[in-house]
Parts: sequence; C-alpha cells; structure tokens
Amino acid sequence: MNPFQKLIESQLGGMQEKLQLAMEELANTTVEASAGGGVVTARANGNGELVEIIIDPSVVDAEDVELLQDLVTAAVREVMAKAMVLKREKIMGATPLAQLGIEMPDVF
Repeated sequence: MNPFQKLIESQLGGMQEKLQLAMEELANTTVEASAGGGVVTARANGNGELVEIIIDPSVVDAEDVELLQDLVTAAVREVMAKAMVLKREKIMGATPLAQLGIEMPDVF
C-alpha cells in the first residue's frame, strides 16, 4: 500500500469515528421551538425526531381548533428546521469536507 492510500485510510477511519460520535451527540441533543408566544412548544432531538409537544391549556378552545392546529404546525415546522440545521452542522464538522470548504448537500 502506498503512502497516499495509507493517508486516505487513516482519514476515513477517523471520519467514521467522528461521524459515529456526532450521531450519538445528535440523538442526545434536544432542540426546541415555540409558537403563539410560547403557548405551543415542540421539542425534537438532533436527528429530527419529534420528542414532545407541550400545549398551554389556555390555548385549548373547542370553538377555535384551527388556531391550535396552526400553532402546533408552526412549532413543529420550526423545531424540525432547527434539528436539520443542527444535524447538518454536526455531520459537516465530523467530515474533512468542512475543512476544505465543501458544502454537504441536503441529504440528511
């Protein structure tokens, strides 16, 4: 094996470990977003899995279910966007692509 191949293998091995660590960190990281001034809060982990929805009882009104649905949708959309940004940052940080200034496509 030539020195270039050894260098590539050492870089890939290190990257795999960094990616595994990043994925574990993402699973254990929580992001949060709220809507309606905080009456609806959504929480997700860094992998983009919705973990919890918290609804303040003051916003629950049988006469205006649409408002509650809109607030939940807004909070979930925002928390998912935050989780996606966090995941992208963690994954990019674990790869040599970040040091080269190469952007990762939105595949995660």
